[in-house]
Amino acid sequence: MTTECYFCKGRVVEEQVTVDFRWGHKLKVMEDVPAEVCQQCGEKYIQAAVYKAMEKLMTSRAKPAARVTVDVVHFKAVA
Repeated sequence: MTTECYFCKGRVVEEQVTVDFRWGHKLKVMEDVPAEVCQQCGEKYIQAAVYKAMEKLMTSRAKPAARVTVDVVHFKAVA
């Protein structure tokens, strides 16, 4: 377990988080993912075994718990 954030040196604690997981052109929102989260900057640390399980879930045909609609916009630089 990480106890100090690599980036800001803040305190890191275990939490259940929501992760926007992208795999190629697919996007799934995964809820209740165990992670270590910096209380200062919000950086999330996910253990390798958890990430592997997320990859497996992403490629599975598991029925989604819910469905959401997401708008996609193209960024235009400010002149």
